[in-house]
Amino acid sequence: MIADAAERLRDNIQKVIVGKSDVIDLALIAILCEGHLLLEDVPGTGKTTLAKTIAASLGCSFRRVQFTPDLLPSDLTGIYYFNQKAQEFEFRPGPIMAQILLADEINRATPRTQSALLEAMQERQVTVDIATHSLPRPFLVMATQNPIELEGTFPLPEAQLDRFLMKVALGYPDEDNENTMLLRFERDDPLETIQSVIGPDDILAMQTEIRTTRVENSVRRYIVNVCRATRLHEEIALGASPRATMALYHTCQARAAIKGRDFVIPDDVKQMAPFVLTHRLVVNPQIRLRGREPEDVIRDIVNTVPVPVDSD
Repeated sequence: MIADAAERLRDNIQKVIVGKSDVIDLALIAILCEGHLLLEDVPGTGKTTLAKTIAASLGCSFRRVQFTPDLLPSDLTGIYYFNQKAQEFEFRPGPIMAQILLADEINRATPRTQSALLEAMQERQVTVDIATHSLPRPFLVMATQNPIELEGTFPLPEAQLDRFLMKVALGYPDEDNENTMLLRFERDDPLETIQSVIGPDDILAMQTEIRTTRVENSVRRYIVNVCRATRLHEEIALGASPRATMALYHTCQARAAIKGRDFVIPDDVKQMAPFVLTHRLVVNPQIRLRGREPEDVIRDIVNTVPVPVDSD
């Protein structure tokens, strides 16, 4: 069921997004885990288009917020206002009360506004004044940020980054895909005619189903050992949290499910670790001086930790 639904979603999204099947699969994994996705890349690579296409394909409510330095927390969560006609205070919900929220250029907002997302991303609720409001399900935050512009930006704190299930870069298309993109958008925008292929209830059912994907004891210990190795690595100042371990575990289950398997294999761990763990680490500054990136450290760890050869 999950593999078939993922195939329909992938095909539908690729009516707009040319190529990028790996990125689309990662986005589908985030949806199945009800996790949040951080898209980091240079302008014009299709981050916003991808978010809009996913929302349209899922038939979910969608809101886009352009993050700016003057954006206030109440601009996201909503406010209570006094209704003079009813002579009582009423809640006016903000854009966060959507099933899919696109936080565009999230690093342009102040830390105070960024922190307004913490409760929503972790607990699927927002507190305004003294009242707590549950968010619609499924709930997914897709945030974008531009890595090359530093002026007028505020780096995301570690606590915020840890709430994102994965960080993904779209990258530039190859020559053939870029040519196909020009032909596809030559006369009209295919996003305007995209139709949903599954609904919110289907997503909730699949989110429950992926938790039944089997993870053998040896593979589970492999996941634990990979995450624990980040805390002991000499090039890492702050390793992956237990939340990261849970994230890696569930993304491996989701990857297995969209590949048509009901069990997780070590290759799932190797494939998902760079996307799940890299943005959660605090690396020692000197490693960049040596030309190494956090992704390189994670790949070294994955290749160093012994891979289980059989189940127990």
